[in-house]
Amino acid sequence: MKALLMAAGLGSRISGQIDGIPKCTVDIGNKALIENTIAELKRKGIDEIAIVVGYRAQVITSLLGRENIRFFHNPFYDRTNSIASLWFAREFLTGSDCLLFNADVYFEEKVLDVVLQETRSPVMFADPSRRAEGDYKFGFAHGLLHKHGKELSLEETTGEYIGIARLHEGFLPIFQERLQRLIHERQHDLWWENVLYSFLGERDVHVAQIPPGLFWAEVDTWEDYRRILHFTNHLAHM
Repeated sequence: MKALLMAAGLGSRISGQIDGIPKCTVDIGNKALIENTIAELKRKGIDEIAIVVGYRAQVITSLLGRENIRFFHNPFYDRTNSIASLWFAREFLTGSDCLLFNADVYFEEKVLDVVLQETRSPVMFADPSRRAEGDYKFGFAHGLLHKHGKELSLEETTGEYIGIARLHEGFLPIFQERLQRLIHERQHDLWWENVLYSFLGERDVHVAQIPPGLFWAEVDTWEDYRRILHFTNHLAHM
């Protein structure tokens, strides 16, 4: 099992409120968010970890310099989307099952337990308790993804995507081939998740639901960040 974290983006919506640092390096009480993610992964026995950097890459590489981590660099982070970041890390997508994370997502340990217990592939993870307030919404039924997008109606939405996917080793060559095709077609403005979405109608893309009450949040807005700080402060005083 290995893990690839996407950390190349600018995070323009919150950048001015966090002094322009990469979103994944915000302090969450006693460490940076990405340090917490890596610690959680290693606690679960996942030691093969890579991170794609771009915007202010040195902040991340300096922070994690003592960790045994591979870094890939997207030099076009300001002109491309995360599919390009994934392409620059394509050599990492081989050899064993792979977890893909958006690095600006905080999750409690039990969320990672759900991810690691999942046996289907490809599988993306969603929170069914966040339908109305969700940012990127999923419409799924019987564990299969049917619709996705920011503009789904409440009736179409069955959960919010949490920024995590799991791919089995046997699926990785198929995934890589599709990634290469989209890049060859100059689809540089897509999210990395669009590689998975492109399979809809061709093969099953599974959705696993995290149980209600488990905490996670993406650092997209100041309110998101405040929610994380509130949760981590509560953990520290338990």
